[in-house]
Amino acid sequence: MSEAVSVMNGAERGTSIRVRDAGLQGMITLRGDLSAAKLKSAVKAATGQAVPKARGIAYADGKGVAWMSPDELLLLVPYSEADAAVAALENALAGTHSLAVNVSDARAFFAVEGAGAREVIAKIAPVDMHRDSFGPGELRRTRMAQAAAAFWMSSEETIHVICFRSVGQYMFDLLSTSAEDGLVGAL
Repeated sequence: MSEAVSVMNGAERGTSIRVRDAGLQGMITLRGDLSAAKLKSAVKAATGQAVPKARGIAYADGKGVAWMSPDELLLLVPYSEADAAVAALENALAGTHSLAVNVSDARAFFAVEGAGAREVIAKIAPVDMHRDSFGPGELRRTRMAQAAAAFWMSSEETIHVICFRSVGQYMFDLLSTSAEDGLVGAL
């Protein structure tokens, strides 16, 4: 059996703004009634985080939960724990209308780091990236140029991006081009 590798195998680009392959990240799509106590409890057990409000994310130390739609969450766990987390979710949610699927190998995970990270994203996504409109703890699902993606800020200078693995090279190149020195000002 082959060993899992991230889409860009740890690649990095940039000087003042760094774009990097953030490595393997366990990702679980969880669908169900987000207001149900049983689901909330299962999410907390899997991630250590509470279900966030609409368009929110709670993420720390490689674990978290992101609101994706009124009946969908994306759970983030260490890559090596994703299958066990799915099994635990299925057990905890037995008898409820829910679905938990390990999508880790179908996604790519990137980080954009530096003082101009907001502008890097603003140039390629139709999202208002000004500080009073978007900040840490918020998530957006959108398009970045020609690819579907989701992103959030973990700090004022770090933005995490998730996309389908099939467009991982495209996304890495897109982010890297947008972050090139001389092309970024202050947003």
